[in-house]
Amino acid sequence: MRIAIFSETFLPGTDGVVTRLCNTLDHLAKEHHDILLFAPKGAPESYGPARVVGVPSFTFALYPEKKFARPWPRVGKILKAFQPDLIHSVNPGFLGPAAIYYARRLRVPLIASYHTHIPSYARYYKLDWLEPFLWWLFRTMHNQAQINLCTSEATLETLKAHGFRNLELWERGVDLRLFSPSKRSDAMRARLLGGADPNRKVLLYVGRLASEKGLERLRPCLDRLPDVHLALVGDGPHRAELERVFAGSNTTFTGYLFGEELAQAYASADAFIFPSTTETLGLVMYEAMASGLPVMAADSPATREVLLHGEAGWLFNPLDTASILGAIEDWLGDAGKRERIAQRGLEVASKLDWSGPTKQLIHHYYRLFQAQQQELTADVS
Repeated sequence: MRIAIFSETFLPGTDGVVTRLCNTLDHLAKEHHDILLFAPKGAPESYGPARVVGVPSFTFALYPEKKFARPWPRVGKILKAFQPDLIHSVNPGFLGPAAIYYARRLRVPLIASYHTHIPSYARYYKLDWLEPFLWWLFRTMHNQAQINLCTSEATLETLKAHGFRNLELWERGVDLRLFSPSKRSDAMRARLLGGADPNRKVLLYVGRLASEKGLERLRPCLDRLPDVHLALVGDGPHRAELERVFAGSNTTFTGYLFGEELAQAYASADAFIFPSTTETLGLVMYEAMASGLPVMAADSPATREVLLHGEAGWLFNPLDTASILGAIEDWLGDAGKRERIAQRGLEVASKLDWSGPTKQLIHHYYRLFQAQQQELTADVS
């Protein structure tokens, strides 16, 4: 098939959307599809089987550290020359209307995938009035697609409640070649500790440093647990404020880590903590589980799904310091439970190679393409 993908974000940026898209492209390479990817300018000219077209970009208030593609007249000329069989809009936002327009104009199927609860971010930036409008905007765009893929059952139910139609599940995955307990490194552990006492337990967070992640809630727990060291891997608009909040505590800010270094960071920590409740899935939790870490996470529909309602990790109330502290103390004090949860996490992650979700995506592609061909045949006859 000839597949045109419109993505609002791509390399060199990093987040769950980019992780899923890169792994999907890696596996699509084995299927010999022709892929044209429109992404913000600054991306590599190619990735795996995809030719990448850089689109002029800008920054957005809710994601000031990332670049987003904006509508660009040359998209149509390049797309017509490519003659796609199908268009896939990844996390449609600013570039989404172009995907919708050209799918209609070229009479090809449109599939969209929903990855980020951007409407819910508005409240964390004191823009509560904007949230209803954002839900309307994203619902309007997504409802132009023949299929809307959701990365978790929890997200599917949320979108259904907000009036999104044509919803299907796109299963989760993790790079099992990269993330493994075998990547443990003494040098990386020393880096996570920032030169502090090597006997401390390392509690790891990986992700965007942003207001909606709720990381400030961990500071009171650190004050009560002097033998625990928090390592924050990532960056974002909230970093300066977090550095102020965690000043004087056992905390290390590493900035972004990628590839082997990121895998080493996971495997060199003692546990993973995730206080965010705004995720559509939380791929970092699966990466932590594949690395052998026990996971503690804020209770939300998405994290309950990932952690099997507490079977594969601790769930805590992110608004209650005692609840967060209780999860950490249980992890510290119960070696047997700690080992059982880490092992259960490994078992879950071991079944989540990206080949499965990619086969599922290809099935959706072919289903739409075949339906479109039948419609065109009926029109001719």
